[in-house]
Amino acid sequence: MRNIAVVTGTRAEYGLLKPLLYAIKETEGFKLQLLVTGMHLMSEFGNTYQQIEKDGFEIDAKVEDGLEGDDALAISSAVGRAVIGFAEAYNRLEPNLIVVLGDRSEILAAVTAAIIANIPVAHIHGGETTEGAYDEFIRHAITKMSHLHFASCEIYRKRIIQLGENPTTVFNVGAIGIDSIKKLELLSIDEFEKAINYKLNKTNVLITFHPVTLEDDTAEYQFQELIDALDILSEVTLIFTKPNSDKGGASIVKIIDNYVTRNPNKAISFNSLGQLRYLSALQYVDFVIGNSSSGILEVPIFKKPTINIGDRQKGREMTKSIINCKPNKKDIFQAIQKALNAQFNIEIQNQSNPYGNGTATNQIMDVLVRSHLKNTKKSFYDLYNEL
Repeated sequence: MRNIAVVTGTRAEYGLLKPLLYAIKETEGFKLQLLVTGMHLMSEFGNTYQQIEKDGFEIDAKVEDGLEGDDALAISSAVGRAVIGFAEAYNRLEPNLIVVLGDRSEILAAVTAAIIANIPVAHIHGGETTEGAYDEFIRHAITKMSHLHFASCEIYRKRIIQLGENPTTVFNVGAIGIDSIKKLELLSIDEFEKAINYKLNKTNVLITFHPVTLEDDTAEYQFQELIDALDILSEVTLIFTKPNSDKGGASIVKIIDNYVTRNPNKAISFNSLGQLRYLSALQYVDFVIGNSSSGILEVPIFKKPTINIGDRQKGREMTKSIINCKPNKKDIFQAIQKALNAQFNIEIQNQSNPYGNGTATNQIMDVLVRSHLKNTKKSFYDLYNEL
């Protein structure tokens, strides 16, 4: 029996991992060990670990990081506490492999503890670039500490190899979030309106905006510019999802709360929509706006426009449906007009997608089943040897 430990720290990441969690749980010879940390354990973000339990998963360890605040000191201190917590959990659970997704600070803590404990790591969504956030550095650091790599498109697979990883350990499986889109039975419009307790309007917008963590003190200004641009629209329903526990996130939450309080007839907000409501929303909104990776990876599957603001996602592979704009009211409103343009929406219906066809879970499982890593030793794959 091989103990496969999966780490999750946010509602969005858990939604992406859910098909893989079920697959590991149901695979003979595998024992799923689920470690929950970060925002899942925070009341201000909805205590989303409870949803994990409702989905039928047993949580083997809750790793508290004691995050208090959204400044650099608070986040760095939380990373340190999380390393200790993961070290203790691994010592108790004795996993054979750690599976992680993405690039958040709590995932860096989980992988750091794993490497020191000589536990191999499998990393999903490596090789990507996001030049506006320190996630960029964390993601590449996790790549160098990992032993199996599951990239979401071909250029990212090549970039992981460029970082010195052996091609035999790097796999282009596509974006795992597409798996749920293909398999999940989404809500009808009536069911969705009932689920959010709100009526849709002539125009409907989903807003997900996070701080640009490599920029100091820009979150409040940029988000207010977004709000001012959206405020021009009439006959609209604005659905806000609140940001993660990133540096500067509290100022965005405050603006959202104030705006919804002043505009209850056209705006509603959620700490967490959850996977079913979020993906269902993508069927019915006219466009998604903000700077979330979901706007790049998942929204294009629904043939809907994404307005991507600023530099947070700069460097990612993007489809034609992505409208990039600067973080000011004028440029944002121009992007909104393009997103609502009928001809533009016709043009994106036949766009190609570089992020796979919704089979990432099966491909990852095929690799995990046949891979029997015993330790963390690996050699640097030097491209100069090929010249």
